[in-house]
Amino acid sequence: MTNGPLNGLVVLDVATLFAGPLAATILGDFGAEVIKVEHPHRPDPARTHGPAKDGHGLWWKMLGRNKKAITADLGRPEGAALLRRLAAEADVLIENFRPGTLERWGLSPETLHEDNPGLVIARVTGFGQFGPYAGRPGFGTLAESMSGFAAITGEPDGPPTLPPFGLADGISALTCVNAVTVALLHRQVSGRGQVIDLAIIEPLLTVLGPQPSAYDQLGYLQPRTGNRSVNNAPRGTYRTRDGRWVALSTSAQSIAERVMRLVGHPEVIEEPWFTSGSGRAEHADELDACLIPWIATRNLSEIMSEFEKAQAAIAPVYEIPDVFADPQFQALDSITTVDDPDLGRLRMQNLMFRLSETPGSIRWTGLAHGASNEEVYRGRLGLPATEIDELRAKGII
Repeated sequence: MTNGPLNGLVVLDVATLFAGPLAATILGDFGAEVIKVEHPHRPDPARTHGPAKDGHGLWWKMLGRNKKAITADLGRPEGAALLRRLAAEADVLIENFRPGTLERWGLSPETLHEDNPGLVIARVTGFGQFGPYAGRPGFGTLAESMSGFAAITGEPDGPPTLPPFGLADGISALTCVNAVTVALLHRQVSGRGQVIDLAIIEPLLTVLGPQPSAYDQLGYLQPRTGNRSVNNAPRGTYRTRDGRWVALSTSAQSIAERVMRLVGHPEVIEEPWFTSGSGRAEHADELDACLIPWIATRNLSEIMSEFEKAQAAIAPVYEIPDVFADPQFQALDSITTVDDPDLGRLRMQNLMFRLSETPGSIRWTGLAHGASNEEVYRGRLGLPATEIDELRAKGII
């Protein structure tokens, strides 16, 4: 195992659920020492979200990996004092309390920067630190709704559709890692940390592409089109003879031409509208009429083989067992096996990318609530055992 490129970086994860904690997970994957701080009596709800085995939350095993787990009641002065001491020696603090909460506890960025001017503080909230909605509770679902994502997702005659997983939280987590990295690079030059204000409603809005500009300049609102695209065709999911599904994309003109030749309809390539993605999208019914019968009369294996020969882009629609069995995912070790003290050998997603010199690693899976109290409070802060016992007896930790 390798320590990773962030070895020596200390990150305090004071967030709950998904966006902030996942950002901390990614930093930990690449070597940062991540200290997860939870309330002593109200653990991070992510511990009990999703499926569990023998009382152990499987989502937490992944989300909590590479993190030391401590407890502190930050709403009480003794608990706030513990976090302040930890922050004085840390590099990054990630939190997602409603705006004003840290300030109320005497842990404002100004206070933390008095002790540690180089601290990078990432504040991840639904709506940001200011504005009329800043005080509202915010979750990824609300961002998926308000960003415009849900309005364009689903069938044309169906309702707006939300994703069945934490899409906005995941994109916000990736954005948070990016923001932390940028702030740390700035610190190398200036020596100063800064505050990151990340509103979950914004990253998903960014990845929607040109929609705001298209409305501003053209008054255009993208409709719901199911699996079709307004930008190119053919594009969508198609059922094979043996009952499987494939997903097809023709974003590149050359790919679209190869597909139509493969399915026996080279004549449409000569149509004037075929020369642009938007033109093809306007004739999606016509193109699908050529494509659907070809796919419906062939088994998945034959379709994949013929498309590969034609160098056209297609993929089977996978469920997780298919991901486990796929040779490309196996070659990348995208689903890796780790040892877990509660569940034994456990498969989960590996790191999201590979670095040639400092690749990072999964050093351990999500720990039990408060499992690292002794290690952190004695080893890092030097608290005597009697003080730790007193804090525990008072319910501070």
